Amino acid sequence: MERRNFTRLHEFILVGFSDVLQVQYVLLTVFFCTFNISLLAHMFIILLYRFSSNLHTPMYFFLANFSLLEICYLSSTVPKMLINLLSQHKTITFYGYALQMCILLLMGSAECCMLAAMAYDRYNAICHPLLYNNIMKRVICIMLVIGSWFAGTIVGILQTTLIFSLPFCNSNRINNFYCDIPPLMSLACTKTQFNEIIMLILTFIIVLGPFILTVISYANIIWTIIKHHSAGMRTKAFSTCTSHLIVVSMFYGSGSIMYLRPRSSYGMNEEKFLSLMYTIIAPLVNPFMYSVRNNDVKNAVKML
Repeated sequence: MERRNFTRLHEFILVGFSDVLQVQYVLLTVFFCTFNISLLAHMFIILLYRFSSNLHTPMYFFLANFSLLEICYLSSTVPKMLINLLSQHKTITFYGYALQMCILLLMGSAECCMLAAMAYDRYNAICHPLLYNNIMKRVICIMLVIGSWFAGTIVGILQTTLIFSLPFCNSNRINNFYCDIPPLMSLACTKTQFNEIIMLILTFIIVLGPFILTVISYANIIWTIIKHHSAGMRTKAFSTCTSHLIVVSMFYGSGSIMYLRPRSSYGMNEEKFLSLMYTIIAPLVNPFMYSVRNNDVKNAVKML
């Protein structure tokens, strides 16, 4: 009877993008600039909300908290990736991998709930304008934010515990640039159907649940705009919601492709490109989508 030799791994090797030194330097420059621009943009939105009294509304309260999530998300992945681009030994410890994965799952899940809360806010602002201040009270907004963080924490801890309860083989090479679930599961020395089912269930709950709520909210918003608003008001209302819809599409689109497809369909280059979209490009685009076309933000900048 065949016996498998399970080895206690102490570290993982993050393969990254390329072993060519010149390519690594180019990627380092690009990612370093992208990282800093993203951080500054999200910090700017938080500071703008803090010091601009005209932005002290539920919409910008959620946006400031979403920017905080994005900062935490970026800070948990990009610095280690930049260090590995400069290093010959692209390693991360066993517990370091678990910690980064837990933080990523926490932030990603919380962002799903936060986007749904933002859609709910826009729904009440456009569909129930007279009741808006009564519905979106300060305490309700705080509870929605706390609920988002709580849901993310539960998903992060549960998923990380289930994944790291698996035994792993001698190989410790992770074909990615950050700590994610699918590449790690491919190293397991036992069947992972149970873990994959749990991952799909949690993904459906934490991703598709808020996504369905977001779609329902915007379906009602669009119907209300078309039915009850004049041409000028339609343009203003659609302009307010377009940026959020674009952010939602980027976030859910890349996330769903990554985690809802079969494990057998994972490809090396495709996986890294989707990871890049999800972890670096989307957080860079988001703050500009929310601010460039927003007159309230422009006016707040002028006042400051």
